[in-house]
Amino acid sequence: MSSQAILAALIGFDTTSRESNLQLIEFVRDFLAEHQVPCELIFNDDRSKANLFATIGTDDRPGVVLSGHTDVVPVDGQPWTVPPFELTEKDGKLYGRGTADMKGYIACVLAAVPGLLALPLRMPVHIALSYDEEVGCLGVRSLLAELERRANKPALCIIGEPTELKPVLGHKGKLAMRCDVQGAACHSAYAPQGVNAIEYAAELIGELGRIGTRLRAGHLQDARFDPPFSTVQTGVISGGKALNIVPADCRFDFEIRTLPDQDAQGIAQQLQQYAQEQVVPKMQAVNARSGVRFSALSSYPGLATDEHSDAAKLIAECCGSSEFTTVAFGTEGGLFDAIGIPTVVCGPGSMDQGHKPDEFVSVEQLAACDRMLERLTLTLRLLHRRA
Repeated sequence: MSSQAILAALIGFDTTSRESNLQLIEFVRDFLAEHQVPCELIFNDDRSKANLFATIGTDDRPGVVLSGHTDVVPVDGQPWTVPPFELTEKDGKLYGRGTADMKGYIACVLAAVPGLLALPLRMPVHIALSYDEEVGCLGVRSLLAELERRANKPALCIIGEPTELKPVLGHKGKLAMRCDVQGAACHSAYAPQGVNAIEYAAELIGELGRIGTRLRAGHLQDARFDPPFSTVQTGVISGGKALNIVPADCRFDFEIRTLPDQDAQGIAQQLQQYAQEQVVPKMQAVNARSGVRFSALSSYPGLATDEHSDAAKLIAECCGSSEFTTVAFGTEGGLFDAIGIPTVVCGPGSMDQGHKPDEFVSVEQLAACDRMLERLTLTLRLLHRRA
């Protein structure tokens, strides 16, 4: 099957993160079985979703992982002009949810399987597909825990997030947190007798802004990234019942996106310390039961792969370019790297199309990814001949 034909099948599965990915995983498992490639499934607790891990070649030595996530973001409320879960080709573009992020890459990987099987390889090639990347890189963690226990842990990883096939060695990490402010309600005519949770939440959000300003200091910047500094932002806030009631509750969610060498937890602790030292005492002076509580929602580490690593050299050879770059969005790459698997991000399409209505990958980008994987196959065969 061609990569485009495989992509059409993959797009037909609604693998929005809130849904199961098992139909897609079963399709891939059956496809690999037809080529006599064994694979294993690593399920979540209720067995509604699964990671897939397959190996082409001998597994008695470290290999190359071709990794991608199977889930996609929702289409709810987006003005699509084509069916989102049906591949549509028009003007050299392939439309559908996940075409760019990142089923296009998965399709190319599967299309490369016959070529990888044709001759012995010096290094095995692993196919790793995960679930729930879009909601915090959740599924891949159990897969990585399994890999970490193995004697022959993979030597390097290529994650096919959309980079227009430009090799990416770095991205920021992310910590998402929730802050619950518990105040004390009263009639708004007697506002000083209550603890206004919204106003104290606003004070904390204001401090987040000041923390963000401090993170822009020149000595903290890294010019390889855009923006070249770590960022914080509040994305969701809710609270209050009626205008004439002092609000007893307010909740806001915020995120911290850090350069790879900066500590997101340390940044969050700055806000927590401010809350305990500056905000909570004022609240409890009015009502002792009021307070502030923080909880983590999700996190993943940044990525900063050495440009002289074997992973970087291999992807440079396959892409025909040693001009490495960085991206602002996060991937599962930092998690691979954290267990000692050097990782490069390189895949077809652009994140400019990801998460948007009428998402697409160009026919040429898909074909270029096919060629990149063909060069990878050739490189691994040449390694075999040199041995």
